[in-house]
Amino acid sequence: MRVADHPHAGRRGRPPGTSARELELISLRLFTEDGFDETTVERIATAAGVSKRTFFRYFDSKADVLWHAFDGEIRALRAALRAIRADVPMMEAIRQAVVGVNRYRAQDVPELRTRMNLIGSVPALQASAAQHYDAWERAISEFAAGRLGLAADTLYPLAIGRATLAVCRSAYERWADRADADLTVYLDQALRALSDGFDPARISQ
Repeated sequence: MRVADHPHAGRRGRPPGTSARELELISLRLFTEDGFDETTVERIATAAGVSKRTFFRYFDSKADVLWHAFDGEIRALRAALRAIRADVPMMEAIRQAVVGVNRYRAQDVPELRTRMNLIGSVPALQASAAQHYDAWERAISEFAAGRLGLAADTLYPLAIGRATLAVCRSAYERWADRADADLTVYLDQALRALSDGFDPARISQ
């Protein structure tokens, strides 16, 4: 995900072209090389040639760097759900939207796996996960609520959001471990299984 340069790009101490995306890539490299806990915001800022103050214009913490793309996916997911025709069945609409926003170019896959592996293995990042996953889940629950004519905080929309998040996280983890197919293959299979009520006769291995 490319992010436009900050409007204050001309200030002293901040070279032209420094952006949230550049800080994101530098952070990922340092997290991988030196470890997440060992990499400080000061180290990231120094590597980027900017001040810590500039870093904090974009991110509240170094953990937020790894959730930046995920939060962008939530916005894309909401837009994709809004764009689906009303005559598409609800669970099919959810499957189409989720799969659609998770199509990555081949050159993006190593970065995505690095990000996912860090989030899955660093306790500090796992602790920060709840608010981001909750936002993803709400996107699904609110869509389901609209289709069902119910409030978003009632049982069925909440259950649909939570169940969809769970099967998608399972698909992500399976894909990250095996690295043998496109991510969308796993998401598609998991979401179809959810829609089918996990009918053994229709579940792919």
